[in-house]
Formats: sequence, structure tokens, C-alpha cells
Amino acid sequence: MLVLLAGIFVVHIATVIMLFVSTIANVWMVGSSTFGTISAGLWLLCNKTCTQLPVSSRDEASLKVVQAFMILSIIFSLVALILFIIQLFTLEKGKRFYMTGAVMLVCWMCILIAVSIYTARFTGKTLYYTNAHHGYCFILAWICFCFSFIIGILYLVLRKK
Repeated sequence: MLVLLAGIFVVHIATVIMLFVSTIANVWMVGSSTFGTISAGLWLLCNKTCTQLPVSSRDEASLKVVQAFMILSIIFSLVALILFIIQLFTLEKGKRFYMTGAVMLVCWMCILIAVSIYTARFTGKTLYYTNAHHGYCFILAWICFCFSFIIGILYLVLRKK
């Protein structure tokens, strides 16, 4: 049981770190331009230097929603990690980690909303570069989506022994 708890804890910490990286780094879309490799994230457009991400007025609200839900997912994941640690020491024997699992599933839902909106609104837009493909931050966000769902379900099923 201790090995299972340690494993879940390590995967949870890895998920939090990957969420930080995928939100902060600017490599959601990568392509090439006349100036070389160019990458766009949630915040900046980077070539050799980074500038503010130019977004059309009709896509600006969508980008702000993606930014907000990615930040919310980080917050909920950290709250779930703190709740897990607190419940690990204060929860009675035989009880389940319901609160931790519920908060982690809210984190999962935030990631789902953010990445789905980004996929729907920004994937096909190649205004600034050609040969566009998804960068590692986009892939990390989907990996965090899977991990947070698995962790959330495991927390709901897990009993303290």
C-alpha cells in the first residue's frame, strides 16, 4: 500500500510540473517561416526574440479562456496535492480520499476545456508560419489530461489502510 501511495504521489508531482511547463513555455505550435523556426504558445510568439502573441479580436476571448483554464488546472492540481498530504495524516483508517479525487477531477475538466478550445480555435491557423505542427507543450497538456484523470479516479477508489 505504501508503494501505491508513493507512486500516486510521484505521478501527481510530475503532473503538476508538466502543467507548469506546458502553461509557461511557448511551444504549443511550431512551424517555419522566412526567419527560421517559429513557435507560438499561450502568451508569446517566439522566433529569435519573443513578442506578444498577435491574436485577432474574435480569437482573443478564446485565448484568454485557454489561459485561464490552464492556470486553474495548475491551482486545482496543487490544491489536490496539498489535500492528499493533509488527508494522508488526518484521515481515519478505512476512509477514502474523496475530496482529493474530486478536486483532481476538476483539474482534469479544466485541462480538457483548455486543450479542446485551443485545438478547435488555433490548430489550423497558420498565419505566421508554414509546416505547422503541435509543440511539446500541447502534447504535455494532453499527457497531464490523462494523468489527472487516472490520479483522480485512483484517489476516489483508494482507501487509507
